[in-house]
Amino acid sequence: MKPIHDPRALALPQEPTPESLRAPLARLLLATRPPFLTITLVGALLGIAVAWSGGAALSPWIAPATVLLALTMHAGVNVLNDWCDHVNGTDEINDGRIYPFTGGSRFIQNRLMTPASMRAFAFALFAFTIAGGLLLAAKVGVGLLAFGIAGAVIGWAYSAPPLALNSRGLGEFCVAASFWLLVAGADFVQRGAFAATPFLAGGAYALLTTNILYINQFPDRAADLAVGKHHWVARLTPSTARWGYVLILLAAVAALVGPVAAGALPAWALLGLPAFVPAVLAARGLLAHADEPKRLAPAIRQTIAAAHLVAVLVAVGLLVAGRAA
Repeated sequence: MKPIHDPRALALPQEPTPESLRAPLARLLLATRPPFLTITLVGALLGIAVAWSGGAALSPWIAPATVLLALTMHAGVNVLNDWCDHVNGTDEINDGRIYPFTGGSRFIQNRLMTPASMRAFAFALFAFTIAGGLLLAAKVGVGLLAFGIAGAVIGWAYSAPPLALNSRGLGEFCVAASFWLLVAGADFVQRGAFAATPFLAGGAYALLTTNILYINQFPDRAADLAVGKHHWVARLTPSTARWGYVLILLAAVAALVGPVAAGALPAWALLGLPAFVPAVLAARGLLAHADEPKRLAPAIRQTIAAAHLVAVLVAVGLLVAGRAA
C-alpha cells in the first residue's frame, strides 16, 4: 500500500515539466490553471440566470462575451498570483503542496515559463479584459465599469505588493467580494441596471468559493509562514483555524436560506441546498486532518464540488421560478 503522502496514492496529476508540455499555446493555457476557472464560469452563468429569471432578454453575443471576460480576468489573477508567490518565495519552498490544488501552477518553479514571461502574460490578460470590458460597458452602460474596476483592484491587491491583502488576513474577504461581484456584474450586463437580487442569489456561492481558498491554505501553511504570509490559517494553529471553515460554511447556508425565508428569493432557490452535502463532508475531513494537510485532497475536491454545485443548482432553481412566473 502506498503511503498517504505519495501523490499517486491520491490519484493526483503530475506537475508539468518542460518535457511533458512542449507546445507554447498549451503552456499559456495551462499556466492560467484552467481547472479553477470553472468556478468563474458557473458564477457568470448564475448571474446570467438571475437576470433572465428577472425578465431580462439575453443577447446572443453579450452573454458569451460576459463569460469570456470573466474567465480572462480570473486567469490574469491566477497568473499574477503565481508571479507574486514566486517573488515572495513561498512557492519555491513549498514542499507541503498538493498539486494541482495548492502551491501554484509550478510553471516558474519547474522552468516552463520565466518570471518575466509570467508577469507579462498576466498583464496581457488584464489588458484584454479591460479592453473588452470597455467595449461591453459602451453597449450596456457605464455602471459596468464599477464592477470591472472593483474586480481588477481586488484581484491585484489580493497578492501584489504593497497591499498583498492575503498576507494581511484579508484574502477571504477579497475572494468573497470578487465572486459576489462576479454574479452581480454578470447580471448587470444582461439587465442593464443595478439590482439587489444577484447579490442575494450569489451569497452562498461566493462564501463556498471562499472556503476553497481557506482549505487550500492548510497544505501551504508552513511555506506561507516562512515568507511572512500571515493569513488566518497561518496566524492560528491548525486545530483552531479549522473552525474557520465551519463558520464560513454556516454563513453560506444562512446566505441561501435567509433570503428565501425573507421572501427576497423564490423558494426554488433552495434547490441549491444539496450542494452543502459535499461541503459538510469536506468540513468533517478538515476537522479530522487539519494537522495532516497531506490528507486533505479529498476535502479540497469536495469543497470545489460544493461551490460549483451551489451556483448551478441555484441558477436552475431561479430559471424554474422565472419560467413559472
